[in-house]
Amino acid sequence: MSSLYDNLGGEKAVDAAVEIFYKKVLSDDRIKEFFNDTDMDEQIEKQKAFLTYAFGGPNKYTGKTMRAAHAHLLSRGLDDSHVDAVIENLGGTLKELGVADEHILEVAKIAESVRGQVLGQE
Repeated sequence: MSSLYDNLGGEKAVDAAVEIFYKKVLSDDRIKEFFNDTDMDEQIEKQKAFLTYAFGGPNKYTGKTMRAAHAHLLSRGLDDSHVDAVIENLGGTLKELGVADEHILEVAKIAESVRGQVLGQE
């Protein structure tokens, strides 16, 4: 059985998706402010590694846990509505890239599975 990573198209697909995803995020008034002080080149590379791992590809992710990576954003008001916006932008990106709905749902489930960690609840 192939992994979600393989079904999405592997490294090239993840790289393309992350690039488009952050263009959407940085133009989304609901969440762009959270990235004001972020080195976006570094962020993009971390996200590529994380999503590759999360989707069942090679594990090259060496970043923080989801809880630790987002803890500083809680004091800036990070809440469920922002997580919803991120998931929406990710789904829209995959749709734009022609990813099958079943795979987009799988990606959304993975994103939902870390919501509590991102929001410091787990």
